[in-house]
Amino acid sequence: MREGSLEAPTRHAIEWKSDDFWDKASLEAELERVYDICHGCRRCVSLCDSFPTLFDLVDESDTMEVDGVDKADYIKVVDQCYLCDLCYMTKCPYVPPHEWNVDFPHLMLRAKAIKFKEEGARLRDRVLTSTDTVFSLTSIPLVDITVNAVNRNATMRKVFESTLGIHHEAPVPQFHSTTLRKSVKKMIKDVTPQAIGETTGKVALYATCYGNYNSPEIGADFVKVFQHNGIHIDIVPKEKCCGMPKLELGDLDTVNQLKETNIPVLAKLVDEGYDLIAPIPSCVLMYKQELPLMYPDDEDVKKVQAAFFDPFEYLWKRHKGGALKTEFPQAMGDIAYQVACHQRVQNIGLKTRDVLNLIQNTEVTAQERCSGHDGTYAIKKETRDKSVKIARPVVRKVDQQAPDHFTSDCPMAATQIAELSETVDKAHHPMTLLRMAYGL
Repeated sequence: MREGSLEAPTRHAIEWKSDDFWDKASLEAELERVYDICHGCRRCVSLCDSFPTLFDLVDESDTMEVDGVDKADYIKVVDQCYLCDLCYMTKCPYVPPHEWNVDFPHLMLRAKAIKFKEEGARLRDRVLTSTDTVFSLTSIPLVDITVNAVNRNATMRKVFESTLGIHHEAPVPQFHSTTLRKSVKKMIKDVTPQAIGETTGKVALYATCYGNYNSPEIGADFVKVFQHNGIHIDIVPKEKCCGMPKLELGDLDTVNQLKETNIPVLAKLVDEGYDLIAPIPSCVLMYKQELPLMYPDDEDVKKVQAAFFDPFEYLWKRHKGGALKTEFPQAMGDIAYQVACHQRVQNIGLKTRDVLNLIQNTEVTAQERCSGHDGTYAIKKETRDKSVKIARPVVRKVDQQAPDHFTSDCPMAATQIAELSETVDKAHHPMTLLRMAYGL
Protein backbone atom coordinates (compact mmCIF):
# COMPACT_ATOMS: atom_id res chain seq x y z
CA MET A 1 0.00 0.00 0.00
CA ARG A 2 1.36 3.43 -0.94
CA GLU A 3 1.95 6.41 1.26
CA GLY A 4 -1.29 8.39 1.59
CA SER A 5 -3.40 5.71 -0.07
CA LEU A 6 -6.21 3.80 1.60
CA GLU A 7 -6.44 1.23 -1.20
CA ALA A 8 -3.96 -1.30 -2.54
CA PRO A 9 -2.74 -0.70 -6.11
CA THR A 10 -4.63 -2.53 -8.81
CA ARG A 11 -3.56 -3.54 -12.29
CA HIS A 12 -5.72 -3.21 -15.39
CA ALA A 13 -5.60 -5.76 -18.18
CA ILE A 14 -3.25 -5.03 -21.07
CA GLU A 15 -5.60 -4.27 -23.96
CA TRP A 16 -3.10 -5.40 -26.59
CA LYS A 17 -5.77 -6.86 -28.87
CA SER A 18 -7.65 -3.56 -29.20
CA ASP A 19 -7.19 -1.18 -32.15
CA ASP A 20 -6.52 1.75 -29.81
CA PHE A 21 -3.51 -0.03 -28.27
CA TRP A 22 -1.75 0.05 -31.64
CA ASP A 23 -2.79 3.59 -32.62
CA LYS A 24 0.34 5.75 -32.60
CA ALA A 25 -1.48 9.06 -32.13
CA SER A 26 -3.30 7.62 -29.15
CA LEU A 27 -0.01 6.32 -27.76
CA GLU A 28 1.68 9.72 -28.11
CA ALA A 29 -1.21 11.44 -26.34
CA GLU A 30 -0.96 9.00 -23.43
CA LEU A 31 2.84 9.32 -23.30
CA GLU A 32 2.49 13.11 -23.11
CA ARG A 33 -0.11 12.82 -20.34
CA VAL A 34 1.94 10.40 -18.22
CA TYR A 35 5.25 12.14 -18.90
CA ASP A 36 3.71 15.36 -17.65
CA ILE A 37 2.60 13.67 -14.41
CA CYS A 38 6.06 12.13 -13.95
CA HIS A 39 7.74 15.48 -14.62
CA GLY A 40 5.67 17.09 -11.88
CA CYS A 41 6.44 14.33 -9.39
CA ARG A 42 10.00 13.05 -10.05
CA ARG A 43 9.91 10.48 -7.22
CA CYS A 44 11.27 7.75 -9.50
CA VAL A 45 14.42 9.59 -10.61
CA SER A 46 16.74 7.14 -8.86
CA LEU A 47 15.19 3.90 -10.16
CA CYS A 48 16.50 3.59 -13.71
CA ASP A 49 17.60 5.79 -16.62
CA SER A 50 14.12 6.27 -18.10
CA PHE A 51 13.27 9.01 -15.65
CA PRO A 52 16.54 10.98 -15.84
CA THR A 53 16.23 10.77 -19.62
CA LEU A 54 12.70 12.20 -19.46
CA PHE A 55 13.59 14.93 -17.01
CA ASP A 56 16.62 15.97 -19.06
CA LEU A 57 14.45 16.22 -22.18
CA VAL A 58 12.00 18.42 -20.29
CA ASP A 59 14.61 20.60 -18.59
CA GLU A 60 16.50 21.16 -21.84
CA SER A 61 13.38 22.04 -23.86
CA ASP A 62 12.38 25.60 -24.75
CA THR A 63 9.37 25.57 -22.43
CA MET A 64 10.93 23.40 -19.69
CA GLU A 65 7.65 21.46 -19.77
CA VAL A 66 6.63 18.28 -21.57
CA ASP A 67 4.93 20.27 -24.32
CA GLY A 68 8.38 21.50 -25.31
CA VAL A 69 9.73 18.00 -25.94
CA ASP A 70 9.78 16.75 -29.51
CA LYS A 71 7.46 13.73 -29.75
CA ALA A 72 10.15 11.99 -31.78
CA ASP A 73 12.24 11.98 -28.58
CA TYR A 74 9.57 10.20 -26.52
CA ILE A 75 11.05 6.86 -27.56
CA LYS A 76 14.36 7.73 -25.86
CA VAL A 77 12.60 7.30 -22.52
CA VAL A 78 11.04 4.02 -23.64
CA ASP A 79 14.39 2.59 -24.74
CA GLN A 80 15.77 2.90 -21.19
CA CYS A 81 12.88 0.97 -19.59
CA TYR A 82 13.48 -2.73 -18.94
CA LEU A 83 10.11 -3.37 -17.28
CA CYS A 84 11.44 -3.95 -13.78
CA ASP A 85 8.01 -2.72 -12.52
CA LEU A 86 9.50 -1.00 -9.47
CA CYS A 87 8.10 2.43 -10.32
CA TYR A 88 4.57 0.99 -10.36
CA MET A 89 4.90 -1.21 -7.30
CA THR A 90 7.13 0.83 -4.99
CA LYS A 91 7.18 4.52 -5.93
CA CYS A 92 4.33 5.93 -7.99
CA PRO A 93 1.47 7.47 -5.94
CA TYR A 94 -0.76 7.76 -9.02
CA VAL A 95 -1.34 4.12 -9.97
CA PRO A 96 -4.90 2.74 -10.11
CA PRO A 97 -7.25 3.17 -8.33
CA HIS A 98 -5.98 6.79 -8.38
CA GLU A 99 -7.98 8.76 -10.94
CA TRP A 100 -4.80 9.60 -12.89
CA ASN A 101 -4.42 5.90 -13.67
CA VAL A 102 -0.65 5.82 -14.28
CA ASP A 103 0.89 2.49 -15.28
CA PHE A 104 4.31 3.55 -16.52
CA PRO A 105 5.73 0.05 -17.22
CA HIS A 106 2.77 -1.08 -19.29
CA LEU A 107 2.74 2.22 -21.17
CA MET A 108 6.40 1.57 -21.99
CA LEU A 109 5.42 -1.95 -23.08
CA ARG A 110 2.80 -0.50 -25.42
CA ALA A 111 5.38 1.88 -26.93
CA LYS A 112 7.88 -0.97 -27.32
CA ALA A 113 5.23 -3.10 -29.03
CA ILE A 114 4.34 -0.37 -31.54
CA LYS A 115 8.01 0.31 -32.23
CA PHE A 116 8.65 -3.40 -32.80
CA LYS A 117 5.63 -3.69 -35.09
CA GLU A 118 6.72 -0.68 -37.15
CA GLU A 119 10.49 -1.09 -37.17
CA GLY A 120 11.30 -4.59 -35.96
CA ALA A 121 14.50 -4.96 -33.96
CA ARG A 122 18.19 -5.22 -34.74
CA LEU A 123 19.64 -8.69 -35.20
CA ARG A 124 21.50 -8.59 -31.88
CA ASP A 125 18.33 -7.93 -29.92
CA ARG A 126 16.40 -10.62 -31.76
CA VAL A 127 19.17 -13.11 -31.03
CA LEU A 128 19.59 -12.16 -27.36
CA THR A 129 15.87 -12.58 -26.73
CA SER A 130 15.57 -15.89 -28.62
CA THR A 131 16.79 -17.81 -25.61
CA ASP A 132 15.33 -21.20 -26.52
CA THR A 133 17.06 -21.30 -29.90
CA VAL A 134 20.35 -19.67 -28.96
CA PHE A 135 20.87 -21.43 -25.64
CA SER A 136 20.04 -24.87 -27.05
CA LEU A 137 22.52 -24.41 -29.91
CA THR A 138 25.32 -23.13 -27.67
CA SER A 139 24.79 -26.00 -25.23
CA ILE A 140 25.47 -28.78 -27.74
CA PRO A 141 28.38 -30.96 -26.49
CA LEU A 142 31.76 -29.50 -27.53
CA VAL A 143 29.99 -26.42 -28.87
CA ASP A 144 29.44 -25.31 -25.27
CA ILE A 145 33.17 -25.63 -24.56
CA THR A 146 34.05 -23.60 -27.64
CA VAL A 147 31.48 -20.88 -26.92
CA ASN A 148 32.63 -20.57 -23.31
CA ALA A 149 36.27 -20.30 -24.39
CA VAL A 150 35.46 -17.63 -26.97
CA ASN A 151 33.45 -15.67 -24.39
CA ARG A 152 36.50 -15.64 -22.10
CA ASN A 153 38.82 -14.37 -24.84
CA ALA A 154 39.40 -10.61 -24.49
CA THR A 155 40.20 -10.14 -28.18
CA MET A 156 37.05 -11.92 -29.33
CA ARG A 157 34.96 -9.96 -26.84
CA LYS A 158 36.17 -6.70 -28.41
CA VAL A 159 35.27 -8.09 -31.82
CA PHE A 160 31.79 -8.89 -30.53
CA GLU A 161 31.48 -5.36 -29.20
CA SER A 162 32.39 -3.74 -32.53
CA THR A 163 30.27 -6.09 -34.66
CA LEU A 164 27.36 -7.13 -32.46
CA GLY A 165 27.21 -4.35 -29.88
CA ILE A 166 27.80 -6.68 -26.90
CA HIS A 167 30.00 -4.85 -24.38
CA HIS A 168 33.39 -6.48 -23.96
CA GLU A 169 33.39 -6.15 -20.15
CA ALA A 170 29.88 -7.42 -19.51
CA PRO A 171 29.70 -10.84 -17.84
CA VAL A 172 28.03 -13.39 -20.09
CA PRO A 173 26.66 -16.74 -18.92
CA GLN A 174 28.39 -20.09 -19.17
CA PHE A 175 26.71 -22.76 -21.28
CA HIS A 176 26.39 -26.42 -20.29
CA SER A 177 25.64 -29.44 -22.43
CA THR A 178 24.54 -31.30 -19.30
CA THR A 179 21.43 -29.24 -18.78
CA LEU A 180 19.28 -28.95 -15.68
CA ARG A 181 16.60 -31.07 -17.31
CA LYS A 182 19.09 -33.83 -18.12
CA SER A 183 20.86 -33.85 -14.77
CA VAL A 184 17.81 -33.70 -12.52
CA LYS A 185 15.72 -36.46 -14.07
CA LYS A 186 17.86 -39.20 -12.51
CA MET A 187 17.53 -37.56 -9.06
CA ILE A 188 13.74 -37.64 -8.93
CA LYS A 189 12.39 -39.92 -6.21
CA ASP A 190 8.82 -40.75 -5.35
CA VAL A 191 7.75 -38.79 -2.27
CA THR A 192 4.25 -39.06 -0.84
CA PRO A 193 2.95 -35.48 -0.91
CA GLN A 194 1.27 -33.88 2.09
CA ALA A 195 -0.96 -30.87 1.54
CA ILE A 196 -0.21 -27.94 3.87
CA GLY A 197 -2.37 -24.82 3.63
CA GLU A 198 -2.39 -23.61 0.03
CA THR A 199 0.34 -26.06 -1.01
CA THR A 200 -0.24 -29.60 -2.26
CA GLY A 201 3.28 -30.82 -1.42
CA LYS A 202 3.68 -31.87 -5.05
CA VAL A 203 5.54 -29.45 -7.31
CA ALA A 204 6.66 -29.29 -10.92
CA LEU A 205 9.84 -27.29 -11.52
CA TYR A 206 9.75 -25.08 -14.62
CA ALA A 207 13.46 -25.10 -15.43
CA THR A 208 13.57 -21.80 -17.39
CA CYS A 209 16.04 -21.10 -20.20
CA TYR A 210 18.69 -19.67 -17.89
CA GLY A 211 18.26 -22.36 -15.27
CA ASN A 212 18.33 -25.15 -17.81
CA TYR A 213 21.32 -24.08 -19.90
CA ASN A 214 23.32 -21.66 -17.75
CA SER A 215 22.79 -22.69 -14.13
CA PRO A 216 21.97 -26.41 -14.24
CA GLU A 217 23.54 -27.02 -10.84
CA ILE A 218 20.72 -25.24 -9.05
CA GLY A 219 18.32 -27.91 -10.30
CA ALA A 220 20.04 -30.45 -8.06
CA ASP A 221 19.80 -28.00 -5.15
CA PHE A 222 16.05 -27.63 -5.67
CA VAL A 223 15.50 -31.37 -5.82
CA LYS A 224 17.61 -32.09 -2.73
CA VAL A 225 16.01 -29.37 -0.60
CA PHE A 226 12.43 -30.12 -1.61
CA GLN A 227 12.79 -33.89 -1.25
CA HIS A 228 14.51 -33.39 2.12
CA ASN A 229 11.38 -31.55 3.23
CA GLY A 230 8.98 -34.25 2.08
CA ILE A 231 7.87 -32.43 -1.07
CA HIS A 232 7.44 -34.45 -4.24
CA ILE A 233 9.23 -32.64 -7.07
CA ASP A 234 9.18 -33.35 -10.80
CA ILE A 235 10.39 -31.44 -13.83
CA VAL A 236 7.85 -29.87 -16.18
CA PRO A 237 7.85 -32.46 -19.02
CA LYS A 238 8.41 -29.93 -21.79
CA GLU A 239 8.70 -26.18 -21.89
CA LYS A 240 9.64 -23.19 -23.98
CA CYS A 241 10.82 -19.74 -22.85
CA CYS A 242 8.31 -18.00 -20.58
CA GLY A 243 8.28 -15.03 -22.98
CA MET A 244 9.69 -12.33 -20.71
CA PRO A 245 12.65 -11.48 -23.03
CA LYS A 246 10.29 -11.06 -25.98
CA LEU A 247 7.87 -9.05 -23.83
CA GLU A 248 10.66 -6.61 -23.00
CA LEU A 249 11.45 -6.36 -26.73
CA GLY A 250 7.80 -5.60 -27.52
CA ASP A 251 7.40 -8.74 -29.65
CA LEU A 252 3.92 -9.66 -28.45
CA ASP A 253 3.22 -12.09 -31.28
CA THR A 254 6.09 -14.31 -30.11
CA VAL A 255 4.94 -13.93 -26.50
CA ASN A 256 1.58 -15.24 -27.70
CA GLN A 257 3.19 -18.21 -29.48
CA LEU A 258 5.15 -19.15 -26.37
CA LYS A 259 2.04 -18.84 -24.21
CA GLU A 260 0.14 -21.15 -26.56
CA THR A 261 2.90 -23.75 -26.15
CA ASN A 262 3.47 -23.50 -22.39
CA ILE A 263 0.07 -22.90 -20.83
CA PRO A 264 -1.58 -26.18 -21.92
CA VAL A 265 1.34 -28.17 -20.45
CA LEU A 266 1.30 -26.25 -17.18
CA ALA A 267 -2.49 -26.27 -16.88
CA LYS A 268 -2.48 -30.08 -17.30
CA LEU A 269 0.03 -30.36 -14.45
CA VAL A 270 -2.22 -28.24 -12.24
CA ASP A 271 -5.13 -30.55 -13.09
CA GLU A 272 -2.92 -33.45 -11.96
CA GLY A 273 -2.43 -31.83 -8.55
CA TYR A 274 0.88 -30.08 -9.05
CA ASP A 275 1.93 -26.70 -7.75
CA LEU A 276 4.39 -24.84 -9.99
CA ILE A 277 7.73 -23.20 -9.17
CA ALA A 278 10.68 -21.78 -11.12
CA PRO A 279 14.21 -20.75 -10.10
CA ILE A 280 14.15 -17.37 -11.91
CA PRO A 281 11.90 -14.57 -10.54
CA SER A 282 11.21 -13.09 -13.99
CA CYS A 283 9.71 -16.36 -15.18
CA VAL A 284 7.56 -16.64 -12.06
CA LEU A 285 6.35 -13.07 -12.60
CA MET A 286 5.48 -13.81 -16.21
CA TYR A 287 3.01 -16.49 -15.14
CA LYS A 288 1.79 -14.71 -12.00
CA GLN A 289 1.28 -11.26 -13.51
CA GLU A 290 2.07 -10.49 -17.15
CA LEU A 291 0.28 -13.35 -18.91
CA PRO A 292 -2.81 -13.03 -16.69
CA LEU A 293 -2.96 -9.33 -17.58
CA MET A 294 -2.57 -10.11 -21.30
CA TYR A 295 -5.17 -12.91 -21.19
CA PRO A 296 -7.61 -11.95 -18.40
CA ASP A 297 -10.36 -14.23 -19.71
CA ASP A 298 -8.26 -17.35 -20.32
CA GLU A 299 -9.21 -19.94 -17.71
CA ASP A 300 -6.05 -21.99 -18.17
CA VAL A 301 -3.88 -18.89 -17.66
CA LYS A 302 -5.81 -18.16 -14.45
CA LYS A 303 -5.37 -21.78 -13.34
CA VAL A 304 -1.59 -21.60 -13.87
CA GLN A 305 -1.41 -18.21 -12.16
CA ALA A 306 -3.10 -19.56 -9.03
CA ALA A 307 -0.74 -22.55 -8.86
CA PHE A 308 2.55 -20.70 -9.51
CA PHE A 309 4.74 -19.86 -6.51
CA ASP A 310 8.07 -18.26 -5.90
CA PRO A 311 10.10 -21.20 -4.49
CA PHE A 312 10.88 -19.54 -1.17
CA GLU A 313 7.31 -18.31 -0.87
CA TYR A 314 6.39 -21.98 -1.21
CA LEU A 315 8.88 -23.13 1.44
CA TRP A 316 7.72 -20.40 3.82
CA LYS A 317 4.11 -21.48 3.45
CA ARG A 318 5.20 -25.02 4.31
CA HIS A 319 7.14 -23.70 7.30
CA LYS A 320 4.12 -21.81 8.61
CA GLY A 321 2.25 -25.10 8.48
CA GLY A 322 4.97 -26.85 10.45
CA ALA A 323 6.24 -28.88 7.49
CA LEU A 324 9.72 -27.40 6.94
CA LYS A 325 12.74 -28.99 8.60
CA THR A 326 14.67 -26.42 10.64
CA GLU A 327 17.63 -28.46 11.80
CA PHE A 328 20.66 -27.16 9.94
CA PRO A 329 24.06 -28.80 10.60
CA GLN A 330 25.88 -25.96 8.83
CA ALA A 331 25.65 -22.28 9.83
CA MET A 332 25.97 -19.84 6.93
CA GLY A 333 27.20 -16.80 8.86
CA ASP A 334 26.77 -13.35 7.34
CA ILE A 335 24.77 -13.33 4.10
CA ALA A 336 24.31 -10.33 1.81
CA TYR A 337 21.08 -10.75 -0.13
CA GLN A 338 20.10 -8.65 -3.13
CA VAL A 339 16.33 -8.76 -3.62
CA ALA A 340 15.60 -9.21 -7.32
CA CYS A 341 13.23 -6.59 -8.76
CA HIS A 342 10.90 -9.15 -10.34
CA GLN A 343 10.60 -10.85 -6.98
CA ARG A 344 9.98 -7.62 -5.07
CA VAL A 345 7.01 -6.73 -7.27
CA GLN A 346 5.28 -10.07 -6.62
CA ASN A 347 4.09 -8.62 -3.28
CA ILE A 348 5.06 -11.71 -1.29
CA GLY A 349 7.49 -10.07 1.13
CA LEU A 350 11.10 -11.13 1.65
CA LYS A 351 10.45 -14.84 1.89
CA THR A 352 13.95 -15.84 0.76
CA ARG A 353 15.44 -13.82 3.60
CA ASP A 354 12.92 -15.26 6.06
CA VAL A 355 13.72 -18.86 5.14
CA LEU A 356 17.49 -18.33 5.22
CA ASN A 357 17.16 -16.62 8.60
CA LEU A 358 15.83 -19.91 9.99
CA ILE A 359 19.38 -21.26 9.73
CA GLN A 360 21.10 -21.14 13.11
CA ASN A 361 23.95 -18.61 13.50
CA THR A 362 23.03 -17.00 10.22
CA GLU A 363 22.11 -13.38 9.57
CA VAL A 364 20.74 -12.17 6.26
CA THR A 365 21.01 -8.51 5.27
CA ALA A 366 18.62 -7.66 2.44
CA GLN A 367 19.45 -4.98 -0.12
CA GLU A 368 16.38 -3.79 -2.01
CA ARG A 369 18.17 -2.03 -4.87
CA CYS A 370 18.21 -2.95 -8.54
CA SER A 371 21.22 -4.71 -10.05
CA GLY A 372 20.65 -2.93 -13.38
CA HIS A 373 21.04 -6.20 -15.29
CA ASP A 374 17.66 -7.02 -16.85
CA GLY A 375 19.06 -9.93 -18.90
CA THR A 376 20.15 -7.83 -21.89
CA TYR A 377 20.42 -4.20 -20.70
CA ALA A 378 23.68 -4.93 -18.86
CA ILE A 379 25.44 -6.49 -21.82
CA LYS A 380 24.54 -4.07 -24.61
CA LYS A 381 27.29 -1.66 -25.59
CA GLU A 382 25.01 1.38 -25.46
CA THR A 383 23.56 0.65 -22.01
CA ARG A 384 26.36 -1.16 -20.16
CA ASP A 385 27.65 1.97 -18.40
CA LYS A 386 24.13 2.95 -17.34
CA SER A 387 23.58 -0.55 -16.01
CA VAL A 388 26.74 -0.36 -13.91
CA LYS A 389 25.69 3.04 -12.56
CA ILE A 390 22.34 1.60 -11.46
CA ALA A 391 24.11 -1.31 -9.76
CA ARG A 392 26.69 0.76 -7.87
CA PRO A 393 24.56 1.54 -4.76
CA VAL A 394 23.89 -2.14 -4.02
CA VAL A 395 27.49 -3.06 -4.82
CA ARG A 396 28.70 -0.48 -2.30
CA LYS A 397 26.37 -1.88 0.36
CA VAL A 398 27.58 -5.41 -0.27
CA ASP A 399 31.23 -4.34 -0.14
CA GLN A 400 30.66 -2.49 3.13
CA GLN A 401 29.16 -5.66 4.56
CA ALA A 402 31.97 -7.93 3.27
CA PRO A 403 29.72 -10.99 3.78
CA ASP A 404 30.56 -14.65 4.13
CA HIS A 405 28.14 -15.34 1.28
CA PHE A 406 26.40 -13.24 -1.36
CA THR A 407 23.14 -14.30 -2.96
CA SER A 408 20.24 -13.20 -5.14
CA ASP A 409 17.25 -15.12 -6.46
CA CYS A 410 18.17 -13.83 -9.93
CA PRO A 411 21.43 -15.45 -11.10
CA MET A 412 21.98 -12.69 -13.67
CA ALA A 413 21.68 -9.97 -11.04
CA ALA A 414 23.92 -11.96 -8.72
CA THR A 415 26.61 -12.32 -11.37
CA GLN A 416 26.51 -8.62 -12.21
CA ILE A 417 26.96 -7.59 -8.57
CA ALA A 418 29.63 -10.19 -7.89
CA GLU A 419 31.61 -9.02 -10.94
CA LEU A 420 31.51 -5.42 -9.75
CA SER A 421 32.13 -6.18 -6.08
CA GLU A 422 35.53 -6.01 -4.41
CA THR A 423 34.60 -8.39 -1.58
CA VAL A 424 32.52 -11.08 -3.30
CA ASP A 425 34.30 -13.87 -5.13
CA LYS A 426 31.24 -15.87 -6.14
CA ALA A 427 27.49 -15.56 -5.96
CA HIS A 428 25.25 -18.45 -4.93
CA HIS A 429 21.57 -19.04 -5.56
CA PRO A 430 19.68 -18.96 -2.23
CA MET A 431 18.58 -22.57 -2.79
CA THR A 432 22.26 -23.52 -2.96
CA LEU A 433 22.87 -21.88 0.41
CA LEU A 434 19.88 -23.68 1.89
CA ARG A 435 21.14 -27.01 0.54
CA MET A 436 24.57 -26.31 2.02
CA ALA A 437 23.02 -25.46 5.40
CA TYR A 438 21.12 -28.75 5.38
CA GLY A 439 24.41 -30.56 4.70
CA LEU A 440 22.97 -32.21 1.59
